[in-house]
Amino acid sequence: MSWIMTGVLALLAFAVLAWVFKAPRKGWEAIGAALLLGIAGYAVQGHPGMAGSPKAPAQDQGSASAAMVDVRRALHGSATAGGSQWLIIGDALARHGQFSEAAGVLLGAVKHNPKDAEAWLAIANALVAHADNQLTPAALFAFQRAEEVDPSQPGAPLFLGLALAQSGRFADARGVWADLLARTPMDAPWRGDLAEKLSRLDELIAQQQSMEASQ
Repeated sequence: MSWIMTGVLALLAFAVLAWVFKAPRKGWEAIGAALLLGIAGYAVQGHPGMAGSPKAPAQDQGSASAAMVDVRRALHGSATAGGSQWLIIGDALARHGQFSEAAGVLLGAVKHNPKDAEAWLAIANALVAHADNQLTPAALFAFQRAEEVDPSQPGAPLFLGLALAQSGRFADARGVWADLLARTPMDAPWRGDLAEKLSRLDELIAQQQSMEASQ
């Protein structure tokens, strides 16, 4: 019965994405692949016969994911424009913590338009979140593609620095942010927040060096 319900839910999810959100027909294959990936993961790790163990929902993770999406959209100016159907669907999945599925859908965006810098950045962020905030080679590649496609946008180095810091690579993160700050116009709306992040990172690095010196 659990497999029947899983199949029904997958079909319903596909129908919603394809017809309600009106995903492009060319992207149906990517959506189907993402859903099949989720079913495969359930087949490997799911235990439908195991007794439930309720726990509090991960509100913090959901809030952080939504905030990441909002910041990225604001930086790219798509907060009001809405973005492509791919981004709308991918962002909806990411907001609910479905990062692997989000990355799968967003791949359709860069296949359709390899020069979509925001889609590359959205993929990078989804891959980092899926890896528990660790910077993976695939995520690094997506960050690099986002910056190569549109070097004028601050999103790629900003989020890359965050991913590096979360991975414990503080010096590398500082280098990325310091370079971004050096080429950021004085009147840029994100400059103050970037300078504050860099200052806090410097404090963290100084604390780490102090601890290492005292050992």
